[in-house]
Amino acid sequence: MQKITPFLWFDNQAEEAMNFYISIFKDSKVNRVSRYGEAGPGTPGTVMSVEFSLSGTNFYALNGGPLFQFSPATSFFIHCETQEEVDHYWNKLGEGGKPNQCGWLDDKFGVTWQVVPNALGRYLNDPDRKKAKNVMQAMMKMTKLDIGKLQEAYEQA
Repeated sequence: MQKITPFLWFDNQAEEAMNFYISIFKDSKVNRVSRYGEAGPGTPGTVMSVEFSLSGTNFYALNGGPLFQFSPATSFFIHCETQEEVDHYWNKLGEGGKPNQCGWLDDKFGVTWQVVPNALGRYLNDPDRKKAKNVMQAMMKMTKLDIGKLQEAYEQA
C-alpha cells in the first residue's frame, strides 16, 4: 500500500476529473466510487468521493463543495523521456485549461501539472554552469518545454 496518497478537493467534478485523468495516463484505473447515502450531507446517490490510480500512483478525490480551490502552490510533476510524451501530456491535460510558463499548466479543473522532460534536469545540473545557465534562459521563454530547443541551448554554451 502507498504510504502517502494525494487528496484532491473538487466542488462537484471528482468523478469527471478522475475519468479525464485515467483517459490520459497509461496503466490507470478506477479503484472505487463512493456515493452519498440518506445520511448526507450530499444528495443521496450522488458521488461523494472517488479513488483511482494514475500510472501506479493512487489518488483520492472528494466532492467537497466550493469552499477550497486549487493553486499552483501544489502541482503534479510528470517525468517525460521524449518530446512525444511531453506533447501527449501537455496537449491532453491542457484541453480546456491554461498554459503557464516553464512547462506548467492548469487543467480544466484548476489542477496544476508540470510536464517536464528528464533532459531538463540533466542540463540544469550540469557542472558547466554556462551550459546550465543557457538552458535556464531558454526554458524561461517557453510554455510547453521543447527538448530540441533545450538541447540547442545546452550545446551553444
